This record gives sequence, structure tokens and C-alpha cells, in this order.
Amino acid sequence: MSTDHCHDDICITCSDTAVEVTIVEVHELAMATVDTGQGTEEVSIALVDAGAGDTILVHAGEAIAVVTRNETAAREE
Repeated sequence: MSTDHCHDDICITCSDTAVEVTIVEVHELAMATVDTGQGTEEVSIALVDAGAGDTILVHAGEAIAVVTRNETAAREE
């Protein structure tokens, strides 16, 4: 695995800790670009129903829960 996006020798979304991130863009194959607060990374959103603007909980590169939904995007659907 490439660690070009990792900081301080720890990958934010691939580490052994679950972190909150915000989805910036959703891609094909249930992948999304997320804002980690220190940059962007790509994670899987296959296990959750989430979209751009939603805050998700990510562990080991996989979204495991939706923390908050982007209400503006939800109203547009």
C-alpha cells in the first residue's frame, strides 16, 4: 500500500483507529474521496449509505458508519 498520503508514519484512514472524515466526492465502485483534515484520501463506502458532504467514521480504509448527513444534499435527492 502506498503511504504517500500518510502523515507522521501513520495513515489516518488505514490505522488501527476509527476517525471521522467528510466525503468530498463519491466515485464508482463504492469509493469516495474524503477530507481528513490533513489532506484527502480515498476510502471504501461499500458498507454505508453515504454521499458528498456526509461525515463518516472510517476504520482501516472502510467507512463503517455515517456520523452526520449533509442535509442540503439529502433534500436535493
